[in-house]
Amino acid sequence: MSRRAASALAATALLASTLAGCSTDREPTERADAPTPQATVSVAPSVSPAVPAGNAPEGTFALGVRQLKLNRDGDRPLPVTVWYPAAGRAGGQPASGVDAADGKFPVIMFSHGLGGRPDDYESLLTRWASAGFVVAAPTFPKTSRGGGDPNVLDVLNQPADVSYALTRLLALDTRDGDPLRGRLATDRVAAAGHSAGAVTTIGLFTAGRDERLAAGIVFAGTALGVGTAFAGAAAPQLFVHGQADEVVQYAAGKAVYDKVPWPKAMLSLPDGDHGRALLRGEGAALRVVADTTTEFLRWTLYGDAEAKKRIPTAASRDDVATLDNNL
Repeated sequence: MSRRAASALAATALLASTLAGCSTDREPTERADAPTPQATVSVAPSVSPAVPAGNAPEGTFALGVRQLKLNRDGDRPLPVTVWYPAAGRAGGQPASGVDAADGKFPVIMFSHGLGGRPDDYESLLTRWASAGFVVAAPTFPKTSRGGGDPNVLDVLNQPADVSYALTRLLALDTRDGDPLRGRLATDRVAAAGHSAGAVTTIGLFTAGRDERLAAGIVFAGTALGVGTAFAGAAAPQLFVHGQADEVVQYAAGKAVYDKVPWPKAMLSLPDGDHGRALLRGEGAALRVVADTTTEFLRWTLYGDAEAKKRIPTAASRDDVATLDNNL
């Protein structure tokens, strides 16, 4: 076996072992090897978002939800759940078949973790949608709960799945009769993901770079299998990681963050685990994560400079996280 093949085999085996516990509900364990999160640091901006300066919506929207039945290459079924700002009074549960609100809304592609599904993250993703974003979340064929022929290493095929789903979603903006016709800001797109979905998201900015993406959010991520050769135009990145993560070590996420050559920030939760707050949809940790990520998306996708100024404030609320800010 060649040295290159042996290295690839070792990397894929390590990826499998690392992510095998991605969706398990273990109690967090204290990690002696996790570095102490850095205190909040204010750094002058080096790059502006790749969108014109503007203002994000000040209020919140009602919510619509729909399903797209996609299939890449005929053998990779990719149902996609789409939450979107809807017409009507804000508040309440997402409704199927309702009209979209007036406006042009940026798009966020979200990737679930191993053994997960998009609706596991509904508490977070609907917060984004109510703030004025269209959120599209594929259910991956071999890493989702209930999917046939499960295979953790199929994570490496998922960046291409996300790019395919994004292409099909953006096409709806010009499709006659579609509820999202004329409602998508097709030049303002971000990617986000948790655990195995975070690997997917990192891959979209490295080996599988999708140049349509203007920003990324990485929840409890590692670069195993996709590398840290960040490529293409600068795209600000926000990393979110619990210091007591029992699946993907905090140090592993911080190592990827350190390699990002673009404007970046890392939200560290000293008592945070692998992300159960995101899944359970409750508590101060979720509020801080939701508020911080929403301000980041308002800045990167709407070009809202005031939202960028609010990121440190959102991160410091309730004293549950610290922010290394290099945006």
